[in-house]
Amino acid sequence: MSTSYTNLPAPSPEQGLNRYLQEIRKFPLLEPEEEYMLAKRWVDHQDASAAHKLVTSHLRLAAKIAMGYRGYGLPQAEVISEANVGLMQAVKRFDPERGFRLATYAMWWIRASIQEYILRSWSLVKLGTTSAQKKLFFNLRKAKSKIGALEEGDLRPENVAQIARDLNVTEDEVIDMNRRLSGGDASLNAMVGQEGESATQWQDWLEDESADQASDLEERDELEARRELLEQAMDVLNDRERDILMQRRLEDNPATLEDLSGRYDVSRERIRQIEVRAFEKLQKRMQELARDRGMMATA
Repeated sequence: MSTSYTNLPAPSPEQGLNRYLQEIRKFPLLEPEEEYMLAKRWVDHQDASAAHKLVTSHLRLAAKIAMGYRGYGLPQAEVISEANVGLMQAVKRFDPERGFRLATYAMWWIRASIQEYILRSWSLVKLGTTSAQKKLFFNLRKAKSKIGALEEGDLRPENVAQIARDLNVTEDEVIDMNRRLSGGDASLNAMVGQEGESATQWQDWLEDESADQASDLEERDELEARRELLEQAMDVLNDRERDILMQRRLEDNPATLEDLSGRYDVSRERIRQIEVRAFEKLQKRMQELARDRGMMATA
């Protein structure tokens, strides 16, 4: 974003998590009308103070989502910081005219930012780069629990086969990931907690009931598929239509009708007509391609 967030509250081990959570509670939540006006000020005028209010009013949301990812052996302060990065990206791209609240839109960006951080940080999944492998990493314990296979060591062949079918991965991938999670870079069977406390395994902290990581990854896969559809559907437009549509609807800072009318030496109304026609053509083509692929799509 063009604005600076150096004055945002920042979690740190020295400060303590409770103190940070208390500090961000001082920022008020926004009513729908106020949120809309602030978002419009950011979109239309790049008003840094408006963007700052949008971010600070949602810091509690970012922290709440981040707390759902405890148990991955990473500093909670850093997980929250990554959540805040995702929040800021959401504010940067939020379009108030689409009719939904910022919180709904920001949840995806926050979770995506956290998950990317986890995958970057865990050396044991650096080789697991496909969507299926990421899904396996985040959901193996849940799958094992579902079939009652939480014992240590290698899985029984029938359990490996069941998990591979459920998560749409190969049996070798299940065996490899189970071995790496069960003992290696960071064992999920390691004990956590101070001496004297009741014994708890790290894996007992792993499952997050409030956030479905599998669904998040599926949403990201769908977003990538839609981007591919968009690129392919662009072929239906001529050069002028493609340029006008991209300048008006696909740029972070959309061009004005006045700008484009000067570039193409036509009236602003003519630019608007070309934009609308191009969008309709693109939307129709995307729907055709989506039907061919067996998915739903809108431009």
